[in-house]
Amino acid sequence: MSNYLSLPLARGVLTLFGTKARWAKIGNISLALAALCGGCTIMPASGPQSMDVRMSQAAEPESLPYALVKLEPEVVRILAQYTPRLSTAFANRTPPKAFRFGIGDTVSVTIFESAAGGLFIPAEAGVRPGNFVTIPPQAVDNNGNITVPYAGAIRARDKTPVEIQQAIVAALKNRAIEPQAVVSLVEQRASLISVLGDVRAAGRFPASASGERILDAITRAGGPSTQGYDTWVTLERAGHRASVPFGSLVYEPSNNIYVIPNDTIYLYNQPQTFVAFGAAGTQGQYKFDAWRITLAEAVGKHGGLNDSLADPASIFLYRGETREVAERLGVDCSKFQGPIIPIIYNVNFRDPSGYFMAQSFEIRNKDVIYTSNSSSVETTKFLNYLRTIMATANDPIVYATNAYALKAAIKGGVPAIINPATPVTTP
Repeated sequence: MSNYLSLPLARGVLTLFGTKARWAKIGNISLALAALCGGCTIMPASGPQSMDVRMSQAAEPESLPYALVKLEPEVVRILAQYTPRLSTAFANRTPPKAFRFGIGDTVSVTIFESAAGGLFIPAEAGVRPGNFVTIPPQAVDNNGNITVPYAGAIRARDKTPVEIQQAIVAALKNRAIEPQAVVSLVEQRASLISVLGDVRAAGRFPASASGERILDAITRAGGPSTQGYDTWVTLERAGHRASVPFGSLVYEPSNNIYVIPNDTIYLYNQPQTFVAFGAAGTQGQYKFDAWRITLAEAVGKHGGLNDSLADPASIFLYRGETREVAERLGVDCSKFQGPIIPIIYNVNFRDPSGYFMAQSFEIRNKDVIYTSNSSSVETTKFLNYLRTIMATANDPIVYATNAYALKAAIKGGVPAIINPATPVTTP
């Protein structure tokens, strides 16, 4: 058995002393070492390796804990149920009830009697146009009352016109001749709806007795002043607030709920964005340019995956979910503090069905998409690193050997064969 191994090279033949089996063993060890050290921290990278993300339990104690959830049809179904909607944020989605007066509303009262000579119509009425008298308009006072002559203070706050009419008739029936009353609204100041922000004519508008929806109120304010897909709508009601994209009011009619008196609607412009890192086509922050997009559309928007770097099975989406949603996804929330649970969703694009799930998985504002490098890329980096070290150690030996050979040639020895140092190239 020979004790050396000859390898053909571009500039000659490299002779390595030792058996072929020995060098094969060394080669196998080197490959195994490269695979094990593919994720070493000394190697440059744009983010964590897929193995690091999946081994969340082995993270450093000071690291923020997170949960890893594989993207499956059941996960997509659960998340769809928790998409922010006004229809679920507010329990009162029915049309407003009958109009009721409030403090500050201006009221007109007209009282009729069946014959002259009563409390309001004198016997010598002469050429009066009718048997009625109109009381000057008055506002509902801070106590919630209006004043009617001979009837005193009549409760008006939170009362309908019919209820006030009945109260006036009951107070006058023993003094007037078969009295009847008509109560009407002169100016509405209490039951108002405020529409503010990025609209063409912001202001406060009287609530319609017939009932109107959020889009109706926005239309009364002139509509959005900017493109709709970057516009958000916030509804504040009785101290509770919820926000949705303007597009959800148009394309999901269940979100276009009825407004009620004293609601505040605020429109503001805030482009929805997501961030792409790792082995993506291009890294950076991207706008939705739509009121909603899916994960598949987001991956396409940032240029897809880098064919020479990306691991299609290691697409990760970072997002914070509420504790309720995390529990529905099967996450053990006992190790997490606070109402928001950090979750990393993993989608496998090596699986053809992964693209279907990505088409159903909606991206949310400020989501982070990270694509991990393939393990072969990290192995190549490590092998190039070893090659650099070996070349650095070998170059002085080559230079010394060449110097010795050149000296011998000068003294008249055998012709010298000069071996150039091995150049180190990086990918």
